[in-house]
Amino acid sequence: MQSYWMQMSGEATLLEMREAEVPKPGADQLLVRMHAAALNRGEFVSGHGLHGPAGSWKAIGGEGAGEVVATGAEVTRFRPGDRVMGRCAGAFAEYALMEEIEAMAMPSNLSWEEAAGVALTFLVSYDMLVLQGRLRAGEWVLINGVSSGVGVASLQLAKALGAKVIGTSGSADKLALLQSLGLDVAIRTRTPDFAAAVLEATREHGADLVINTVGGTVFAENVRAMAFEGRLATVGYVDGVVKAELDLAALHAKRLTVFGVSNKLRSKAQRAAAVPGFVADVLPHIASGRVRPRIDRVFDFAQLKEAKDRMESAGHVGKIALRMPAATA
Repeated sequence: MQSYWMQMSGEATLLEMREAEVPKPGADQLLVRMHAAALNRGEFVSGHGLHGPAGSWKAIGGEGAGEVVATGAEVTRFRPGDRVMGRCAGAFAEYALMEEIEAMAMPSNLSWEEAAGVALTFLVSYDMLVLQGRLRAGEWVLINGVSSGVGVASLQLAKALGAKVIGTSGSADKLALLQSLGLDVAIRTRTPDFAAAVLEATREHGADLVINTVGGTVFAENVRAMAFEGRLATVGYVDGVVKAELDLAALHAKRLTVFGVSNKLRSKAQRAAAVPGFVADVLPHIASGRVRPRIDRVFDFAQLKEAKDRMESAGHVGKIALRMPAATA
């Protein structure tokens, strides 16, 4: 089979398509013929710690969708022929292994590419908004970089939960596009100067929940924009800034909660713990069409470099997907 590998050394990234043996499923795994996989910025950023030592090669791709072709001896929920989606290592390949506890049945209304973009992005959003963010209907959510994959998913999920959403982006076109998904307040900016606009839009209440996809450059401004008992989720740092000033007086007086969202140090069981709740709470919204993964663009399997370039140019709105050879075979 064909699969993509990556080597990261400092700021340099090398991509290579390789021939590899089709993997064999372990006792609790599914062998999936991949039809589509989705790109995530973190897997191409060395600072996110998703790679081995500098100079080593690693099979890449973190989520996808496809058809089960074989199952391990202890698998009970799936069988060959089932259409599944989920997190899986080495997803940029014709075949990949998926843990049964992380696999989800694919809703029939989704395309392969839409399903490929559900597992990581929407599970992360579920973690931020529901499990840790404790979002309630009527609250205000502020999303930095709202046009990113996580940003768009968080916008859609927040609206499904009855919240009001403020989004920041440097592109007026992107903000206009996202208003059709329910964006209540659009703030066009690429700099940390949005707190006054957030307070004005919320009548001085502030943001109850902040989703920081940008990084350290906007951290202090987010704290200024937060409401009493507000919660601040940090899910990425595409700006490369991993240190920021924390206003302890505001943290103390406003009883703020600051938390991180990452799978870097989690065990397999910890990663999978949220899946049953996600299937019960979020998947019905996706299956009904109320929430639909937004795919910015689909690239063919041989075009991973071009797909990566589009993601890193920040020209996309939503997810970028890679179509596997299985989709056209």
